[in-house]
Amino acid sequence: MSNLKNHPLERNAANYAALTPLHFIERAASVHPKRLAVVHGPVRRNWQSTYTRCRQLASSLQRLGFLKGDTISILAPNTPAMFEAHFGVPMAGTVLNTINIRLDADGIGYILGHAECKLLLVDQEFTALAKQALKNVSYPPEIVTIEDPLCATNCNIEGMTYEQLIELGDPDFSWQPPHDEWETISLNYTSGTTGDPKGVVYHHRGAALNAINNTLSWDMTRNPIYLWTLPMFHCNGWCFPWTIAALAGTNICLRKVEPEAIFDLITRENVGYFCAAPIVLNSMVNCPKKPQKLSQNQVKVMTAGAAPPDFVIQGMQELGVEVTHTYGLTETYGPSVVCERQPSWDTCPPEEQAKLIARQGVRYPLLEGLIVSRRDRLEEVPQDGETIGEIMMRGNVVMKGYLKDSQATKECFDGGWFRSGDLAVRHRDGYIEIKDRAKDIIISGGENISGIEIESVLYRHADILEAAVVAKADEKWGEIPCAFVLLKSDAEIDEHDIIEFCKERMAKFKVPRKVIFTELPKTSTGKIQKNVLRTMTGCN
Repeated sequence: MSNLKNHPLERNAANYAALTPLHFIERAASVHPKRLAVVHGPVRRNWQSTYTRCRQLASSLQRLGFLKGDTISILAPNTPAMFEAHFGVPMAGTVLNTINIRLDADGIGYILGHAECKLLLVDQEFTALAKQALKNVSYPPEIVTIEDPLCATNCNIEGMTYEQLIELGDPDFSWQPPHDEWETISLNYTSGTTGDPKGVVYHHRGAALNAINNTLSWDMTRNPIYLWTLPMFHCNGWCFPWTIAALAGTNICLRKVEPEAIFDLITRENVGYFCAAPIVLNSMVNCPKKPQKLSQNQVKVMTAGAAPPDFVIQGMQELGVEVTHTYGLTETYGPSVVCERQPSWDTCPPEEQAKLIARQGVRYPLLEGLIVSRRDRLEEVPQDGETIGEIMMRGNVVMKGYLKDSQATKECFDGGWFRSGDLAVRHRDGYIEIKDRAKDIIISGGENISGIEIESVLYRHADILEAAVVAKADEKWGEIPCAFVLLKSDAEIDEHDIIEFCKERMAKFKVPRKVIFTELPKTSTGKIQKNVLRTMTGCN
């Protein structure tokens, strides 16, 4: 029998192509040209029209002299222009940088300077903010203004508009896929809660694979109707712009995330899927005008971020929304771990189901490795649901590294794994469950206490709208749990009531010793700023 190593075969144009999500939109336009692709108020475009506009955008960028590898930034909410940029910008060989619209001028200015932005596409609502941000940028880019009929903010348009930029381009532009799938497709920035945000670099291969991961992990059907409640500026919308193109679905755009608008669009556009942070789900569950139950075929939501309280998951399911819990980081193209449902869970009581779903779960099909390891040495913790270790990942859906920060890149890849900084346990069934960020674990009298576990109990209280638990300095115990709570408007409870509520539901040493009633500070992506809360308790 012949040995294959003695008869090598070579890669060639017929049997190899670099992976890229850009082919997804070309296929959608070819196979489903008349199918509805984008809905935004009066704007309703099919896949052929959307693909043509993306080619025009790419053509215009090249005609204006932007070169391969140049950074093109966009500051915009979930609008058609933001969706088109996910294809048109990389089709030109340039790098897409989506910027968080909730940042202040200093934060935006830092990103524009660090990314060496060459062109900024900015929605008309944010032109004044962009101009303020550019004051401290050494080499400010040109601005192109995106006009939107659904935007109530008027502004003086200076220079080129986005539609003029589109018109400048060739609708038959022949774009070229990357020669190497390791080439950069986008640049995303972390939230920067403990310092300047880091620039996370994505490649074409990872973007394509995680877009496919989304379909496999969520059982998405062909031609889905998807509501854009998740910001496209966040981890490129968890790669869903490319996922929806791969499935030739319909993108329902949403400028501002409000529970009433979400319920309205789900009903009016027959939405089947949407993604949202737990804070958005919480607002839906507590919305005074929420429907008793969504009447059409079951809607599916994917959630990630801070672990959603099981009370919120149960509330969504009572609305007729099937919750899929995922986990990931900016460094892993968004979610790369999923709490994949098991048939045996269907027979569990609703409250027990919610607890199972609230776990982070198992790796995506195209994430090669996921472990929970001891922090002091690379050794997996036992699957006992008790021993805490750090979540680590490896594979094609892990970032290239941090832009201009070789030291941070080296540290996070130490040992051949991406070190997440999140602490978790692994259960007997192999599913992981986050207990906290490493810096957020409360060490009280030698016991490790998970603030997330306490928060899950607090959210079950009928009068609590939001909750966060951090360490508070204590002379006797070193640290004690301190709860920050935002009550519902009609609530009439005090600290004693909450402490007694917790005593009935958890071990005594885990019960908060102090409760502070206040608005909770949040990052620009809606995450509660525990670093700010720790400063207030003297444990930062």
